[in-house]
Amino acid sequence: MATDYDIQGPTQLCAATGRELKPGDRFFAVLAESAGKLVRADFSADAWPGAPANAVAYWSGKVPPAGVKPRKAVVNDDLLLDCFDRLKDSADPDGLNFRYVATLLLMRRKRFKFEDAARDANGRDVLIVRDARGGAIHHVVDPRLNDEQVATVQTEVFRVLGWE
Repeated sequence: MATDYDIQGPTQLCAATGRELKPGDRFFAVLAESAGKLVRADFSADAWPGAPANAVAYWSGKVPPAGVKPRKAVVNDDLLLDCFDRLKDSADPDGLNFRYVATLLLMRRKRFKFEDAARDANGRDVLIVRDARGGAIHHVVDPRLNDEQVATVQTEVFRVLGWE
């Protein structure tokens, strides 16, 4: 099973104007499904057209000063949950892997509670988790990733969402 993503990280170029985003500039980023792949695009605040219909997630931030990296990844549970929800009908491997790792991260952060494991009608292993806040039950396909693959997907999730 492939775990290599073809998703670019932050480009610091506005997708609408081609203008370079400089340190301190406010930007918007969007992660969208396109032809079965997850694609990231960044926009300057003044050129942000709003989230497209196929958006998995979108967020805003400021371009950090050159060479400055955060000490520890800051995980935005709401953004992660939004990505998780928007990928619920995804059947492509990237989407399944992303959603599964988002589930693990949300469980680690105690937002999701493990309820059970089962097998779906297609014979796939499924995790059954409950949202600790709202109580919603979610069925998440287990793509059967090994530890190394989970770490790779997690790194990509963090990179794509700008949390690295």
